[in-house]
Amino acid sequence: MRIGIIGSGSWATAIAKIVTDNGHAIHWWVRQQTNIDYFNKRHHNPHYLRNTYFDVANIQFSENIQQIVEASDVLIIAIPSIHIETSLDGVTAAMLKGKKIISAVKGVLPKHNLLMHEFLAAKYQFPIAQYFTLLGPSHAEEVAAEQLTYLTFSGVNELETSQIATLFASDYINTIVNTDVVGVQYAGVVKNIYALGAGIAHGLEYGDNFLSVFIANAAREMQDLLKAILQNEARNCGTVNYNSSVYLGDLLVTCYSLHSRNRTFGNMIGKGYSVRAAELEMNMVAEGYNACKCVMAINETHGVNLPIITAIYKILWEGANPQETFKEVEQILV
Repeated sequence: MRIGIIGSGSWATAIAKIVTDNGHAIHWWVRQQTNIDYFNKRHHNPHYLRNTYFDVANIQFSENIQQIVEASDVLIIAIPSIHIETSLDGVTAAMLKGKKIISAVKGVLPKHNLLMHEFLAAKYQFPIAQYFTLLGPSHAEEVAAEQLTYLTFSGVNELETSQIATLFASDYINTIVNTDVVGVQYAGVVKNIYALGAGIAHGLEYGDNFLSVFIANAAREMQDLLKAILQNEARNCGTVNYNSSVYLGDLLVTCYSLHSRNRTFGNMIGKGYSVRAAELEMNMVAEGYNACKCVMAINETHGVNLPIITAIYKILWEGANPQETFKEVEQILV
């Protein structure tokens, strides 16, 4: 099976480590030739996870995404949602025909308010049966250090999803399979929004008690949204355990961990940074920022009461005062 990786950030690099550690050669799309040259010379990513070294003899790099797509049977996409459309520019539906796509994207395409599989279906007529997700409470830094990490793979066909998961299982990667391919993606989107809120709370100097209550309420709000989406889309994916790692676990780690870029972004907002200043300071994409606006638009269809997401949206997109807004949030938490 020929494996291609699209993306060269920290998570894409961690995924490349997992797959190559399991003995698979890969085709790897890296946007700039200068980075490829560095990789080939130094055997590690010049910008991310610099202590993670690769046997480059097992890697075919290319800055030409069409070459990577055509050379691969399975494509792992691990780039921020905001860059999906431009990154896939030049790829055609014919190139993707018969291939499997594994999405490690935790976001909504902001221009279209679409999940990854919806965008692929609309633009490339790509079938959801050939689409899988790689999600869960994970940090690229922990994978690079080979700390035990649980990853959940979702697809509409459980057997095929299990086969995909075997590509990643190792001594430091435990794999879980489920069939809620839509729900897990929305969970991966909204947990970033709640992590922004957790960061704002920390920046405003709320304590552990408030944060625990905030996250407990966020978990319930997220569950309400996911249940409504599942019901409205009439999907049959068995009994969904929203307390499992790909839902609650990912929410917890993103809200609490110092590795979380969304929590870090929110912390800056709580301390008085503007959105633009926080973006410049981090020099990384916080998926929850655009996701917040997208989820508000998407929820117009579902009509779920989302007071926490609404409050975060007002701070980030309408310029509401964080301290005053969180005073209002205090009154709705139980």
